[in-house]
Amino acid sequence: MAEFSKSQNNALIIILATYLLILLDTSVVITGLPQIQESLGFTQVGLSWVQNAYTLTFGSLLMLGARAGDILGRKRVFRFGILVFTISSFVIGLAPSASTMIVARIIQGGSAAILAPTTLALLSTYFKEGEERVKALSYYAATAGIGATAGLVLGGLFAGLLSWRVGFLVNVPTGIVLFIATNKLLAETERHTGKFDIVGTVTSTIGMSAIIYGIIHSSNAGWGDFTTLTFVVGGLLMMGIFLLTEAHSRQPLLPLRLFQSSERSIAYLSRFLFLGAMVSFFFFSTQYMQRVLMLTPVEAGLGFVPMTGFTFIASIFVPQLTRKLGNHGVTLVAFACCMVGFWMLANMSSQSDYWHEMLFAMMVVGFGNGAALGPLTIAGVSGVAAKDAGAASGLVNVAHQIGGTFGLSLLAVLYASANEPHLQGTSLLAYQIEVGFYGCMVMIGFAMVATALQSFRQKRIVVSQES
Repeated sequence: MAEFSKSQNNALIIILATYLLILLDTSVVITGLPQIQESLGFTQVGLSWVQNAYTLTFGSLLMLGARAGDILGRKRVFRFGILVFTISSFVIGLAPSASTMIVARIIQGGSAAILAPTTLALLSTYFKEGEERVKALSYYAATAGIGATAGLVLGGLFAGLLSWRVGFLVNVPTGIVLFIATNKLLAETERHTGKFDIVGTVTSTIGMSAIIYGIIHSSNAGWGDFTTLTFVVGGLLMMGIFLLTEAHSRQPLLPLRLFQSSERSIAYLSRFLFLGAMVSFFFFSTQYMQRVLMLTPVEAGLGFVPMTGFTFIASIFVPQLTRKLGNHGVTLVAFACCMVGFWMLANMSSQSDYWHEMLFAMMVVGFGNGAALGPLTIAGVSGVAAKDAGAASGLVNVAHQIGGTFGLSLLAVLYASANEPHLQGTSLLAYQIEVGFYGCMVMIGFAMVATALQSFRQKRIVVSQES
């Protein structure tokens, strides 16, 4: 990071450390869920809410968190988010009961909804558009790619060697350091005059919450279930009201002018589909390693290390690749790598092993993961005015969170319903996971088509302007 000024380096370190903290808490619980269930007495259904409570509030409050930074000042909102995140992590780490943990996870998800868009908005504030921002966003993308996989690794190590509680308690000293550093090293951003869009806030929060709850509920009950349909349809209607409100609001929570750029719109859609595939990949890979290959939680966590390494390598080379291939070119290469990796994983069986068949696939997917996130983030905030930086950042994170939740819920239903009469036991499970990986390929395929069409459109515009 020597190419940046001292103030930029300070800001980047704080931003990346905070973003990593948020991402780790999204995945660190996954490999520790059996131990959490045993120590706090969760039911099988109740256990899913350890993750869902965090995801639900995180996804539904993102736009409000983004707007708060624009109006109140990003440093002020950032410090508040870190404080609440640290306190809720402490409560979770010492939680004496299941209900205490769920309530604290809800609060933690809400604070993450404040922090996630604010980190990206601060990055846009400190680094001007162009080569400088591309470099900064490559580090941001590396953190995004590493955070999810590192959480799985650390979760397995903590649960297997120490305690699942450690995964949350380590946030406390980290949060305190970040709070102090933010207070001393970050400058307050310009506060934009305005009021909170109350109607937009209420309709978007209720709508997003209902959709996310319906998607989560579908994982167990299916898409034909009355409750699932009621929440999803009701949520979509509420989001329709939200969009109508935003179109006529003087100070909207979500400025619809953000969608006037096809570049940004395609970036949001592609990120939605990409995260749907990647979050599902984590779920199916974990299932395969622990239930087919019979690896321990620690071994399964370590199984993601090669992917993490290649994610980091790819993200570091994004600036150089972007200069040679362009933003769309890098994105398409990244998606192609993911497609190849998913295809390799889909062709494994109950007789496969990690070292000879799964290892290389993990590396290929890791490279694609690291190469994709930077260009998608750059496109998502491209050409955004300073007053809309928070809203654009919030929209990037909404696509990130909702895409992951939607993709996993959809493919989990596909995975659970897959059946071959002549298969049973581990062989049947391996077949179901194979179907899940093919579903990941389909999602990435749609993202590739959307990106390729946008790239072709831009090239035609350039040619017409030159002629």
